[in-house]
Amino acid sequence: MGTASRSTSLLDARVNASRLRADIEALSAIGRQPDRSISRLAFSEADMEARAWLRGRIEDAGLTAHQDGAANLHARLGWDGSPSYMIGSHIDTVPSGGPLDGALGVLVGLECLRRLHELDLPLRHPLECVAFSDEEGRFGGLLGSQAIAGQLSPADLHKARDLEGVSLIDAMASRGLDAMAALDARRSAESLLAYLELHIEQGPVLEARAATIGVVEGITGLFKWEIRMIGTPNHAGTTPMDLRHDAFTGVVEFAAAIPRLLDENGSARSRATIGRVELQPGSANTVPGRAICSLDVRDPNPEVLANLAEAMRRSLSALARRHGLMFEFEILSEVEPVACDAGLIERIDRAAEALGHERMRLPSGAVHDAQVMAKLTRVGMIFVPSLQGMSHSAAEWTAWEDIEAGANVALRVLGELVG
Repeated sequence: MGTASRSTSLLDARVNASRLRADIEALSAIGRQPDRSISRLAFSEADMEARAWLRGRIEDAGLTAHQDGAANLHARLGWDGSPSYMIGSHIDTVPSGGPLDGALGVLVGLECLRRLHELDLPLRHPLECVAFSDEEGRFGGLLGSQAIAGQLSPADLHKARDLEGVSLIDAMASRGLDAMAALDARRSAESLLAYLELHIEQGPVLEARAATIGVVEGITGLFKWEIRMIGTPNHAGTTPMDLRHDAFTGVVEFAAAIPRLLDENGSARSRATIGRVELQPGSANTVPGRAICSLDVRDPNPEVLANLAEAMRRSLSALARRHGLMFEFEILSEVEPVACDAGLIERIDRAAEALGHERMRLPSGAVHDAQVMAKLTRVGMIFVPSLQGMSHSAAEWTAWEDIEAGANVALRVLGELVG
């Protein structure tokens, strides 16, 4: 076959939409809860069942299945050890999550490799589709991509625990896996040509703008803290209001100050969330002596993030002094913002235009494996709309036609890269 006709075949290829839909429906049945949400926490029974299902689909497609030391599951096409293009995401979920977050990117990647395999054309480079381990954070998040990018140490693996106190080492051992082998999953920058990820937007912008394809320009950075306000537990009936050292009061005032802190130190793209609060001793008739809360702060600009961190520390210190409290905070995670590769941005934009889809450029407000992979290789991301901007819930959904459109954009981009 001549070069022109070969190129035409690759660019004219389309995904098998009915097969992709069947895969999405089959995977979403694994870990489904009575309320129709999905729980596949990393290394849970449901996660392991999903991994086994995915390996079966990879092998059924005539692709090579490979599991690395971090338990990342790879589908490989044309594998010869030379530098490859990678596409993927994750199949683990948050508790009571939805069917598409992460999973859609893996299944679209698998379908793209299947279609290119079915075309039976020689490819200039190997292709990989990867399902990363623990992206959603049971043990901190982004485990699989951090392993591939060489960002893990033995200490990281030893100290990783979930909210119930279960260690990563024990959780993986219970599934016949060695957590320390994650150190062997490291890849060199020379082994990868680029990483592509398709994902639901998890926000309302594409739907509001009537755009089918989001061309991601960059991915937000974040810091997560655990904040502890420490006061004095005392009797709710006998302790006068002006003599209390109520730890919860400090958290309440800090939460109320967040909009002002963002206005004064952040940007229009800044986000800050207190998503969890725990009071101790936790009795209805006891003044809280300790209040523990989470803090999640995001912005795509590293300087803005640094300014917000300093402003948050100052505010907490002032509130603690005013209420006679002590405060402590622990940095749970810090992720730097990254820019997507300009060349891949243009390829995705052109592919969407060639296929006749409305598209727009936008940042990602959520963290993705692409953020970590950007330390290793150039990255590109494709968004498809989320119904009413919903995610991490049973309400998470994307119209089938939008899924098909995004998958065909991904297939065209990969076809251009390897054809």
